[in-house]
Order: sequence, then C-alpha cells, then structure tokens
Amino acid sequence: MRTVSVLRYALGALGVALVGLGAWLVVAEPDPLGVLVWLAGALVLHDGILAPFVLAVGLLLVGRRRRGPLRGASLVAGSVVLVTLPLLVRPGAPPNPSALPLPYGRNLAVVLLAVAVVTGALIAVQRWRERRQDRAAADG
Repeated sequence: MRTVSVLRYALGALGVALVGLGAWLVVAEPDPLGVLVWLAGALVLHDGILAPFVLAVGLLLVGRRRRGPLRGASLVAGSVVLVTLPLLVRPGAPPNPSALPLPYGRNLAVVLLAVAVVTGALIAVQRWRERRQDRAAADG
C-alpha cells in the first residue's frame, strides 16, 4: 500500500474518532440541546455570512492583480469579527466579570487595523518586486 493511501486512511480514522468524541461530549453535557443550538448558530453564521462575504469579495476582485492578499484579509477580518461579535452585542454584564475584562470593541478595531496594515505591506512588497523585475528586464 502506498504511503499516501496509508496517510489518507489514518487521517480518515482520526476524523471519525474525533467526530465520535465530539458526539460523546455533546451527549455528556448537562444541556446538550444548548450545545446543538450553538453549533447550529455557528453553522448559520459561517454559511450565511462569512462564506458569502468571502465569495462576494472574491467576485469583486476577479481580474485584479492583488486579489490574493485582499481575499486573505477579508477572510481573516470576517473570522475575527464573527468571533468577537457575540461578545460585543451580548446585552448586560457577563455572568463572570473576569470573562470579559478587556475593551473588545477597541481591540477588534486594533486587530482589523493590523490586518489592513499587513495587507497593505504585502501589496506594497508585491509592487516593489514587480517594478524591480520590470527594471531588470528593461536593463538587461
């Protein structure tokens, strides 16, 4: 048997084992219905918001030279927003005051700014390399 096939079957068996572990943990929860509702909400947020957003950005960027970093930035920004959104829109104080000790709105803005800066830097490096290659081709 080839190494790739062995690896494929091993990873498949690991995946099935992890699904079984996850199902057992859900059943062992005191409120399994709450966990299933949370999982359904996560699925709806991913398939209803994040995936269409990334696809729309990808469609808007078709034919553009710098679409790779922009797609990556939209994926990271969308994921970060979806993770922090429940913490930002949750009404009232958290049940455990130490659970949310930081200003999540400000920190979200800082992370999104960092994503924008890194994306801009990647695009600038790409442009610089292309210009350098164009100059080298014109000179030589």
